[in-house]
Amino acid sequence: MERDDLPRIFQYIGGIVCSLKGIPMAVGGMPDHIHILSSLPRTISIADFTMNVKKGSSKWIKGLGERYSNFAWQDGYGIFSVSYSIRNQVVGYILHQEEHHRRQTFKEELKAFLEANGIDYDERYL
Repeated sequence: MERDDLPRIFQYIGGIVCSLKGIPMAVGGMPDHIHILSSLPRTISIADFTMNVKKGSSKWIKGLGERYSNFAWQDGYGIFSVSYSIRNQVVGYILHQEEHHRRQTFKEELKAFLEANGIDYDERYL
């Protein structure tokens, strides 16, 4: 994704979250990854929620112009629950991704997070 298009893309994704009866608290990221902090409605599974966000946004992004004609999200995704007590910290983290990734790449950060929390992962999918 091109950096200039990110605000519109994030706004559109927030709209999809609302249409699924979720509450988007923050949508942000970088050209190579996004983060969504939202509530998850009781009426939909995590997998279906994620599929609908990815499917709806992918179709919309392809309509932004020829440069996105081959756009597709990766097959995988990560879902993490967040304690309400640190919600504001997570919102700040999501909204300041560019600043944050000047110090550490997304891949470095994700690996450190997974390892610190004892989560097995396959390097091929990072």
